[in-house]
Amino acid sequence: MIELKSPTEIERMRTTGRFVAQILSELGELADVGVNLLDLEHHVRGRIRQRGARSCYWDYAPSFGRGPFRNVICLSVNDAVLHGLPHDYALRDGDMLTMDFAVGIDGWVADAARTVIVGTPADDDLRLLRATEEALAAGIEAARPGNRLGDISAAIEAVATGHGYPINTEFGGHGLGRTMHEDPHVPNSGRAGRGLTLRAGMTLALEPWFARTTDRIVFDPDGWTIRSADGSRTAHCEHTIAITDDGPLVLT
Repeated sequence: MIELKSPTEIERMRTTGRFVAQILSELGELADVGVNLLDLEHHVRGRIRQRGARSCYWDYAPSFGRGPFRNVICLSVNDAVLHGLPHDYALRDGDMLTMDFAVGIDGWVADAARTVIVGTPADDDLRLLRATEEALAAGIEAARPGNRLGDISAAIEAVATGHGYPINTEFGGHGLGRTMHEDPHVPNSGRAGRGLTLRAGMTLALEPWFARTTDRIVFDPDGWTIRSADGSRTAHCEHTIAITDDGPLVLT
């Protein structure tokens, strides 16, 4: 079931979204050569406590995880792209770090992700990162009342195809609001004009992610961390948005 949110409820989600965006911005500044992933995890734990927020990840136990998840942020490095477990690893020059973060505040959730390059960026990594950012912008632009869900998916796919990146369809975006994962699923590949009709009040997390040379994924033995099957580098961008009569509204 898809719950349409009122303008007041969307504004409450926007409050949560501002906090999510703030934390990702802080981590982007903190992520540097020599910084340990566990230090970033503990920074976020402290900020959650200060704000009185609720982690959406702690105790999260979906069917695919070897859970429950016992961290408050996903930190994925290089060929890891989704659900990375923070662990004892010091960032190195040129690492690509994906940070995925979701919390609830006063009963309303927001979810966002950002990939940063630590230290000296390689040109191929910059191109991959920019492609995910462009795909996210294209997906957001398509999120308008009267359009179809497939219009969002097709817009994301067109950017990936234009850059020559393959697309994995197992994990994509999703609805959210009172909980982190609600209907509908939002694939990163699809056909324009197909799927459910978008309506004002829908709130979605759009999250294009690409691996440089494969659409296949593998799981680490931890049951959580998802990597490109061929070891190629990955990037991931995500925003929580609301569909309104005035167009898409980015909440994060």
